[in-house]
Amino acid sequence: MQAAVLARDPAMDGRFFYGVITTGVYCRPACRSRTPRPENLRFFANPADAAAAGFRACKRCRPEVTGNAIDRPIFAVAQFLLAEPDSAARLAALARRAHMSPTHFQRRFKKTLGVSPREFQQAARLGRLKQLLRGRGAIGPALLDAGFASPSDGYRAAQRALGMTPTQFRRGAQGEDIGFLAQRSALGWLMIAATRKGVCFAQFGDSQANLRQLLATEFPQAVLRHAGKADPGSRLHAWMAALLATVGQGAPLSRIPLDLRGTAFQIRVWGALQRIAAGQTRSYRAIAQALHEPRAVRAVASACARNRVAVLVPCHRVLRADGGLAGYRWGLTRKRALLRREAQPAGHATKAV
Repeated sequence: MQAAVLARDPAMDGRFFYGVITTGVYCRPACRSRTPRPENLRFFANPADAAAAGFRACKRCRPEVTGNAIDRPIFAVAQFLLAEPDSAARLAALARRAHMSPTHFQRRFKKTLGVSPREFQQAARLGRLKQLLRGRGAIGPALLDAGFASPSDGYRAAQRALGMTPTQFRRGAQGEDIGFLAQRSALGWLMIAATRKGVCFAQFGDSQANLRQLLATEFPQAVLRHAGKADPGSRLHAWMAALLATVGQGAPLSRIPLDLRGTAFQIRVWGALQRIAAGQTRSYRAIAQALHEPRAVRAVASACARNRVAVLVPCHRVLRADGGLAGYRWGLTRKRALLRREAQPAGHATKAV
């Protein structure tokens, strides 16, 4: 996906969307806007995911109206929901806008955009709320202006989706204490970070500096505290040792508490991933079926791509229906190595990357 964006590959239009964290805008792969720096890219399966993450649609390439397929009636309704997130229009009213029956409209909307109209509108509200909160506005009015029926409803929905209270999000997780630790693993640099609840970040990278920058981007106002050598008995050191043993020698991984932050659907997907035993794999379609959402295959793939906790939430165990590796945010070389390690008896080390 990164290569497609840098090459402005038109063949990839509709396959995915990308956001640029420095501008807050999301685009189609072939957009002719200024080429972004690779470290500033974020990838999404559909416009709803990009909107839910707080990105605005690019005015040059209009990704919200030229997505997975050119279905103008559906995208006209999607534009309406983005422009009017506080609209209380029911499914029947939205279907009339598209000149379809409610059943046909619901099916066609989800096939085109990967989410239901209700989920799309909820994503639009969440994206608008994020923009309002970044503007330092009062919480109550921001929740109402974002389109939620009441501050209490909006507060609960926002807390589930953001993984923190709206107040904490507005402050960029200000005051939240997050400890972190980075060490070399068999698959390159590995950094883990944790709140009081558990690990919220576990990612591979090419250097400590890049991982530290990524952590700061995820939690811009949090108090980031390095767990140095002075505290070798800390839980971060114990968790890091367990991860290094799993990555390098295939040692069984004891249960480590997690602090997962995402939408309700993403949390469900990540929970399903944790139930895949080491040495086993599943397809994206199988995960969707296990969640009783058989048509949400692309949404499952998007949730896997948004996983911030490598190995502990084992998205590397999800393959294409034909057994192909598909994508992995930390590189296919690492995904292949993890699967190969898990397929071998414990104690047989794999070659380091």
